[in-house]
Amino acid sequence: MLTNLLNSDPKLPRNSTQQHHTNMSKRSATLNFFLLLMITFSELFYTVCSRTHPGDIKVLKDLKKGLDPSSIAPGSCLSSWDFSLDPCDYLFSEHFTCGFRCDRIVSGASRVTEITLDPVGYAGSLTSTNWDLPYVQTFDISDNSFSGSVPHSLSRLTRLHRLSLSRNSLSGEIPDSLGSLSHLEELYLDNNHFQGLIPSSFNNLKSLKRLEIQQNNISGEFPFLSSLKNLYFLDASDNNFTGNIPSALPSSLVEFSIRNNNLEGNLPENVRDLEYLQVLDLSHNKLSGPIVSVLFDHPSLQQLTLSHNNFTFLQVPSNMGLTSKLIALDLSFNELQGFLPAFMASMPKLSALSLEHNKFTGMIPSQYALKVAVPGGNTSSFERLLLGGNYLFGPIPGVLMGMKPGYANVSLVDNCLYRCPETFFFCQGGNQKSLVDCKSFAPMIP
Repeated sequence: MLTNLLNSDPKLPRNSTQQHHTNMSKRSATLNFFLLLMITFSELFYTVCSRTHPGDIKVLKDLKKGLDPSSIAPGSCLSSWDFSLDPCDYLFSEHFTCGFRCDRIVSGASRVTEITLDPVGYAGSLTSTNWDLPYVQTFDISDNSFSGSVPHSLSRLTRLHRLSLSRNSLSGEIPDSLGSLSHLEELYLDNNHFQGLIPSSFNNLKSLKRLEIQQNNISGEFPFLSSLKNLYFLDASDNNFTGNIPSALPSSLVEFSIRNNNLEGNLPENVRDLEYLQVLDLSHNKLSGPIVSVLFDHPSLQQLTLSHNNFTFLQVPSNMGLTSKLIALDLSFNELQGFLPAFMASMPKLSALSLEHNKFTGMIPSQYALKVAVPGGNTSSFERLLLGGNYLFGPIPGVLMGMKPGYANVSLVDNCLYRCPETFFFCQGGNQKSLVDCKSFAPMIP
């Protein structure tokens, strides 16, 4: 069309028509060349500076294809994923509202660096892709309905710092290959159906700070993980672990819970070596023997739960608990005998004590009553004192008689106390034992 317009120019001499056609052909070729150059440059610029890496797109596509379509709820992250457009270019738009993150890593190219799915019940398998995402640092699919085994290919996430598979329906054994994730700092496998042993390769996770494997069917003896020098939080509760508590645990631990398993044997004396430990929960196991004194004068321990075991006696600390950091102590549902340990009333920070359902006898120490009813200047009062289900006898300490409901949580039910009427709030919720039961346990009980 441009050529026709130029040919019809009335200003051109008639004898220059042939030369004009030659010039116009050159101009047209030059124009086409520049148009082609601009298009090519635009495509190259889009590819280098904006386009998501093809391998990352493939993994995102495979992830979505591997899901049960009926589990992709309207309005969810994955319902918006539209691969007719570039994922990283259109992230946080209506075409890719959420579910992953991109960063420009190499030569301006966009790489997926995080996958965090919304908890809407996505159902599917993790084996639908090869997980070749070398720049991903966070992978979180928690609170969904993924099932099947964990593929070894997850170990290709070599820069991973956080892996969360919590609260799904995953099963099978935990793959050894996870132990190759040398940058991993947080690992959440809890609330699934994993079975088998903890892989020995976990000792290679030198950067690991937090490990949660609770609420599974993991079995065998709990492994030695003392090489994990940075691990501060470990929860292995509600599994099927057997054997003894490992004598070598990471010295960096701040919180350790392995309740509701099948552990046996005595408490290890070297728990003192866990100098940063603040929370220890070994309840609901089959542990026995003495409750070692080091737990009562530990330099940092604040919460100790040993309930529902078979402990028979406790050792008195040499300093009578005066340097104890304990705030909450639960020794209920054991086989502890003898008089109530008076030193516990001397623990300066202790405010919650449960000794319920043991075989303690004797009178309630006046120190206990005073620690409930009379606030101390530099020490904490008992806000919770549970002594029910023992064989305590004698009169109720007078200072307790004047307390009003709501002042503290105190329970003295199911003992051998002389007169504990329900008019006192701490006698409500259960009767005292019969005289026959009390005498059969200890004839000296009046």
